[in-house]
Amino acid sequence: MELHDLKPNKGAHKDRKRVGRGPAAGQGKTAGRGMKGQNSRAGGGVALYHQGGNLPFFRKLPFMRGEGFTVHNRINYEEVNLEDLADFAAGTEITPELLVEKGLVKKLGLPVKILGRGDVSVALKVKANKISKSAKEKIESAGGSVELVQD
Repeated sequence: MELHDLKPNKGAHKDRKRVGRGPAAGQGKTAGRGMKGQNSRAGGGVALYHQGGNLPFFRKLPFMRGEGFTVHNRINYEEVNLEDLADFAAGTEITPELLVEKGLVKKLGLPVKILGRGDVSVALKVKANKISKSAKEKIESAGGSVELVQD
């Protein structure tokens, strides 16, 4: 089988209707648009959400502001993966301040969470606000320690 042998399945492809090509074609003159009216003109027609003058559905819905959509007490974390910590020397104490200094975290204002993507081969002393279960297991299996700090 070659590329030029490929064809769509039987019945999967339908030829488009060529309208407005004379009376013999069956779709001549008005091209299936009727005589006059809003939808007979080029560019005419109503908006997709138009409901014939009724109050549109989306206007019947109540305003949904605030608590339904916004989590007011959400905590955004600066996330650091283990693969980012692999370059540190053994015994290094990794704190949020050190991560800012190395450019792994943008600013000190947000709490830091250590995530488990990647591996650590050296023993590190990690101090962070939060740590994932897999990251904690990998750090401790490499001989390191984890300490949770509060802001």
